Amino acid sequence: MFTGLIECLGTVRDLRRSSTGASLDVHVAWPDGQAPSIGDSIAVNGACLTAAALSHDGFAADLSPETLGRTLFSELRVTAAVNIERALRLGDRLGGHLVQGHVDGVTRILSISPRAGFARWKLALPADLRSEVARKGSVALDGVSLTVADIADDWFEVALIPQTLETTTLGRMDAGGRLHLETDVLAKYVARRLGSPRPSAMESMFGDLGAG
Repeated sequence: MFTGLIECLGTVRDLRRSSTGASLDVHVAWPDGQAPSIGDSIAVNGACLTAAALSHDGFAADLSPETLGRTLFSELRVTAAVNIERALRLGDRLGGHLVQGHVDGVTRILSISPRAGFARWKLALPADLRSEVARKGSVALDGVSLTVADIADDWFEVALIPQTLETTTLGRMDAGGRLHLETDVLAKYVARRLGSPRPSAMESMFGDLGAG
């Protein structure tokens, strides 16, 4: 479990494919100087990964075919910046919202409106996730906890503060860019209770992203 508050940025050192998946190697300067242990959960751009190997300045994680199929990791390039957050510990302060590190889909930035250091983003809302996103509710974009400022049938908006733009990868993105989207875990259970159906995973991730 995570909070959606990014601890630091990491840098992709290597993405090595194999017949069974891939291995992602990330350089990280841990802000508290305390490196994780093998087996620890680490969110990379909002996707929960398990540290499989450690070095003095980073970690490596295995990517299963399922992870590669549901995320944008296959598009990562060496030197790309990624958002990093270690798993929440019992007793930690919860400053964002409860984030599982499960990527529900991929969204695309439709427009960016800068506003004196702030920014307002409009993003595509995949059809299968519409029942799980609500005005003033929470979403995670590439692992960053944000509040939904406005919403319609096929888009939603978020407001980004200067701190978020300066300390996460979101400040480096342009209109047309794609991000991991995770909806609020509580909304998932409400939607399930109300019987809201979901289309297939691949249809839901990419079906709404071709237009516009």
